[in-house]
Amino acid sequence: QVQLVESGGGLVQAGGSLRLSCAASLASGHTFSSYAMGWFRQAPGKEREFVAARKSSGYVTLYADSVKGRFTISSDNAKNTVYLQMNSLKPEDTAVYYCAAGSILTLYGTMLAHQGAYDYWGQGTQVTVSS
Repeated sequence: QVQLVESGGGLVQAGGSLRLSCAASLASGHTFSSYAMGWFRQAPGKEREFVAARKSSGYVTLYADSVKGRFTISSDNAKNTVYLQMNSLKPEDTAVYYCAAGSILTLYGTMLAHQGAYDYWGQGTQVTVSS
């Protein structure tokens, strides 16, 4: 019902910025605002971890402590797209970044940080931060 395509990854020096995009293709009758959108990342040899999430209904956002103050999640409902602006990047931010979507009916509060609560995933985009 939802297809997600990430873009915007690449190689950047420490201290630099990147903006990731995640475009959602929705089944007929579904609206972007009925989904909570999240960003997760997986570094080599590590488990996938939560980065940020947003519910446009209610304007709820949640961030991992490791990115708070540096990353900003936003969305454009008219374009069915969620963004992750990443500033002051560090080498430890190097990972494959995944976009995820789930129903706002089941994703609320701290559940936004739980990858198991999301139903749809993109293929991921690589972000590499050099020191």
